[in-house]
Amino acid sequence: MAMPAGIAKPGAPAGPLMWRSAFSACSWREWLVVVVALALLLALVAPAFAVTADDLKPLASDDFADKATAVDTLMSAPDERVAAILAAMGSDQLFFTDETHFYIGDGTTYVDAITGAKAEPKADALKPVEINNRVRGKIDSAQSALALLSPDRGVRSKAIETLAGSPDPALAKLVDAAVAKETDPALKARLELVQAAFALKSDNPATRLAAIKALGRSENPQTRLLLLPFVQKNADGSFVEPDADTRAAAQTSLDAIDRSQKKGELLGALFSGVSLGSILLLVALGLAITYGLMGVINMAHGEFLMIGAYATYVVQGIFRSHFPGAENWYLVAAIPAAFLASAIIGAVLERTVIRFLYGRPLETLLATFGISLLLIQASRTIFGAQNVEVANPSWMSGGIEVLPNLILPWNRIYIIAFSAIVVALVWAILNLTRLGLFVRAVTQNRAMAGCVGVRTPRIDMLAFAIGAGIAGLGGVALSQISNVGPDMGQSYIIDSFMVVVLGGVGQLAGTIVGALGLGIVSKFLEPFSGAVLAKIIVLVFIILFIQRRPQGMFALKGRSAEA
Repeated sequence: MAMPAGIAKPGAPAGPLMWRSAFSACSWREWLVVVVALALLLALVAPAFAVTADDLKPLASDDFADKATAVDTLMSAPDERVAAILAAMGSDQLFFTDETHFYIGDGTTYVDAITGAKAEPKADALKPVEINNRVRGKIDSAQSALALLSPDRGVRSKAIETLAGSPDPALAKLVDAAVAKETDPALKARLELVQAAFALKSDNPATRLAAIKALGRSENPQTRLLLLPFVQKNADGSFVEPDADTRAAAQTSLDAIDRSQKKGELLGALFSGVSLGSILLLVALGLAITYGLMGVINMAHGEFLMIGAYATYVVQGIFRSHFPGAENWYLVAAIPAAFLASAIIGAVLERTVIRFLYGRPLETLLATFGISLLLIQASRTIFGAQNVEVANPSWMSGGIEVLPNLILPWNRIYIIAFSAIVVALVWAILNLTRLGLFVRAVTQNRAMAGCVGVRTPRIDMLAFAIGAGIAGLGGVALSQISNVGPDMGQSYIIDSFMVVVLGGVGQLAGTIVGALGLGIVSKFLEPFSGAVLAKIIVLVFIILFIQRRPQGMFALKGRSAEA
């Protein structure tokens, strides 16, 4: 019996016969479909590069305009190789041997710019791709646009800020893609404003008008520069923008941006005032205790601030030398060190000099002024006359962006919080402890406190030491926002006395209100009058205020005080 065609006989090899049968059963059209499918599959599997040699060819020319155009061409279809090429151009690490062969290298190792494969070009044949400022600006904008696709929100936010100030129409498509991909609502809204900035260059008046209205919602100061040309005039007196509706919309948007900037400036001045007030509070807090308790005009109080700052510098050096892995936490150890250093020196001064001058304010003023000079000279001898730097820990670096023109630094935020904690501790000591009870008793009526068994000399020493230690804590805070030097305490002693007199001698609440009020008023006056005239205005105000209320805002209560 004959076997059907295409069926192998038993025992015969089946493979070749079956393949021949299948081949003969398919038409040439079906085989064409199979070949095309295989080609597409190979194309998907094989590496594809958006960059070609023709795209890079203008970079080998001497014409910088052609190079700028080449950057725009690369950004029309960006991929990871485009990012690498732009980074290499920006860092002067892109080379070529001819118009079709480009390499990225650092002088020792090289890779092919298009494929990224390792390459070994002849060193004597390599020529650098030279760029000028215009091309470099194009590269910076392109890199910012590429950063819009980064998974890191902070990177994307910074890229949006850069593009908002200098929109490049060549990057419009990439920005559109970033808007479509962005999932963060806040960043998406900012990206849409960047889109509007691109639309300002449109030839369509309706498109420009819509873009101008959209930019009116922007709070970025750089956006203002983009809108100014629409309300400016030419040399002949005609407007740059001929359409009246567009000019009116531009002026409305500019007014909205100006209002936003003023809000940021006011909030910035308020924050700076609170920050300055927190420093004054730490300095004046100890002075309020000692001045209210003993009546001592301590002109050396600012030097306790300096001692605390130098103690912070010493602790930082110890951590750098012996605990490099924990250097970020040196500030935690510096706080008790600064307090103890200032408190011990304060106690020694009270026991050796100041205790013999109670009741003689003029002599205490002269004696403490001399002590101030001695402490300043001692610091110069030990640490040198030059300022020393105390670095911020990493967790105190940077800041919070509240508005485009307002960034609150972390170091000042921590200082404000630190001041609040110190004030709370001082309040607890004065109101919840036996020592605080004795201090309040001696402050209100020293003679009566002594009669009921309070050891007033011991309370004087402890109070003076605590006041000096609090000033040392102020030095810790001040070291995080300025350099540390021998004369740093002199800048705050007069202001701290004004705080004490304004708030009321020996009054914690008065010291808080006086310090914050003095700091805020000074920062609001400085932009209009300058720093020196602002201090004079504040001093005149305090003199006039004391004429009406000699005991300050919060008068000390007690029979001795009222007598």
